[in-house]
Amino acid sequence: MDARQLRYFVAIVEQGSFSRAAALLRVAQPALSLHVRNMEADLGTQLLFRSPKGVLPTEAGAILLRNARIILDQFAIAEDEIRGHENDPSGEVRLGLPGTIGEILSVPLITAAHQRYPRIKLRIAEAMSGFVLEWMREARIDLAVLYRDVSDHGISTVRLLEEELMFFGPARDPLRPDLPPPGTAMPYDQIARLPLILPGAAHGLRELLMRHALASGLDLNTVIDVDSYANIKELVRIGFGYSILPENAVARDIAAGALRGWTIEGPTILRSVHLAHSVERPMTNAVAAIQTLTCEVLRDLARSGRWIGAQALTPEDSAEA
Repeated sequence: MDARQLRYFVAIVEQGSFSRAAALLRVAQPALSLHVRNMEADLGTQLLFRSPKGVLPTEAGAILLRNARIILDQFAIAEDEIRGHENDPSGEVRLGLPGTIGEILSVPLITAAHQRYPRIKLRIAEAMSGFVLEWMREARIDLAVLYRDVSDHGISTVRLLEEELMFFGPARDPLRPDLPPPGTAMPYDQIARLPLILPGAAHGLRELLMRHALASGLDLNTVIDVDSYANIKELVRIGFGYSILPENAVARDIAAGALRGWTIEGPTILRSVHLAHSVERPMTNAVAAIQTLTCEVLRDLARSGRWIGAQALTPEDSAEA
């Protein structure tokens, strides 16, 4: 096997199709098929399985895929060192983001990367935090921004920000005149008794709220589960209940008078933002550059107030976390 065959194999698996991989690589599809047959003949085992859902790796293929990614990363590092890219890194960097962070981070980071590192191609993929973590485990991305620390073997995280969660409700609720004035603090035990519209049980935000509730001996009165922040806010706006989301997600709606907001006390609930990378794979100069730049941009978004409700942590705070 050579590096070209490994690149072809990885592309086929990632695209889930010979035809899509051929289009991506600009290689004739019969040539790709021939390369795979030759690899299978050399190794004496089947590497790919054609299913109704597309091309999938066999058990042997999964082993090859994992090692092929490591080998190709090593090739990229060798090219960086040979060409002296320490001061002018180049190559592709894959960053995974939860959608709610992508809305805030993607454009400022892409802009900063384009200005500072024009030879780096930054690819950003967005999904729920759990999927982003799986991409990290499968080596499909180089860096990930996550809402929690990760203790997985082979992944290292650094805590960069904390953002405050806010309790909010409809602009008017004549059935609950006893609520304190908007903009003041409400105890978590009082909030827990109100009808709540929250993300589903598998969502990281719901896990955080449940953890604080259990620590305080509370039961959350959840009446609707929905993972979309936009749908949560709309359901609250039309009077189906109340909710808790990051301040940045609701600040503009509150300022416009569409919603009312309260800070949370007893306890204040903070959500941490972490940057993750693999310690099992060597890091290219391009990945290292984007890692540093991502830290800078995230902290700047918090310090400048563009990420409403977020507080940047110092490197000393991050090291102690």
